[in-house]
Amino acid sequence: MDRQNDSSGGKRRLVVVGGGIAGSLLAESLQFDADVTLIDPKEYFEITWASLRAMVEPSFGKRSVINHKDYLRNGRIIASKAINITDTDVLTADGGIFPFDYLVIATGHVESVPKTRAERLAEYEAENEKIKSAHSMLIVGGGPTGVELAGEIAVDFPEKKVTLVHSGSRLMEFIGPKAANKALKWLRSKNVDVKLEQRVDLNSVPELDDNGTRIYHSSGGETIKADCHFLCIGKPLGSAWLKGTVLENNLDNQGCLVVDEHLRVKGQKNIFAIGDITNIPEMKQGYLAQSHAEVAAKNLKLLMAEGKASKMAIYKPNSSRIAIVSLGRRDAVAQFPLITISGLIPGMIKSRDLFVGKTRKQRGLDPDDA
Repeated sequence: MDRQNDSSGGKRRLVVVGGGIAGSLLAESLQFDADVTLIDPKEYFEITWASLRAMVEPSFGKRSVINHKDYLRNGRIIASKAINITDTDVLTADGGIFPFDYLVIATGHVESVPKTRAERLAEYEAENEKIKSAHSMLIVGGGPTGVELAGEIAVDFPEKKVTLVHSGSRLMEFIGPKAANKALKWLRSKNVDVKLEQRVDLNSVPELDDNGTRIYHSSGGETIKADCHFLCIGKPLGSAWLKGTVLENNLDNQGCLVVDEHLRVKGQKNIFAIGDITNIPEMKQGYLAQSHAEVAAKNLKLLMAEGKASKMAIYKPNSSRIAIVSLGRRDAVAQFPLITISGLIPGMIKSRDLFVGKTRKQRGLDPDDA
């Protein structure tokens, strides 16, 4: 194994594990304040909430899939999986050993995506061909991903039959019933067949009818015909790799890293955790993960400048349960503290650009460049 970045030019060595929403922003923010190493299995950062639009409009992915090197111009990028942490080093699957003075864990949820940007964009092209060639589609899962995908397809391909099956009694249990009901009403107005409190077994090989269309069976005894399906259920936390490391005892029963009010891993002075992997009691949303990154970056700057730890910023969990779920290109449903609305107004906030321009700008990139 090779020990890397021992020569830091006098700067503190900061290792960031995970190049998603939170990790990419923190690495970009501190690239001129520390000797930054970003460890991520893939060579790019993806604006995840824009991925569904890229499935119906592949060119959209050219703005939402961004090579790490495009925003991290003064850092080291290691396209490999982190497999272990000691008190002083991070070890990677390709044999690298990366010493750190400060460490940030931002591994979010497990994503099965290719290593290069070109391969990811090719996946979007393939998904688009899958949608275009199908007359009917089954979406399994009525969380925000399933709802937004159904909305994207229903608007761009209104002639296609879309069936959405969800095991819950209402869509998107993470938000209130009023917002969920508005989303359901909108989907049904676009002829999406929504089936609640049912499951579909995707492990068995589906039957085919005389036209070659697949036949799926729901737990409610219904027969669903579709040319293809999309699985839109929750992904596991990216924390399994921490078992057996020095942070093993810092994981709670759900696999989240326990952090203090400053976003430091509890009991650790120089290790932070940000984004979905933390045990912070709030909804797991991209804009909150970016808020974690901003607070952690501020605290790391203070510590690296040998400021007093007592002066560190405090992260206050967001309990407002604000959420905006895109419904196609123009509409959305938005849940705010005092009101829930749907239609063009919340659509103007999110659906047209899906915050892609804003997210690119936060990382020092041209909002409109591809």
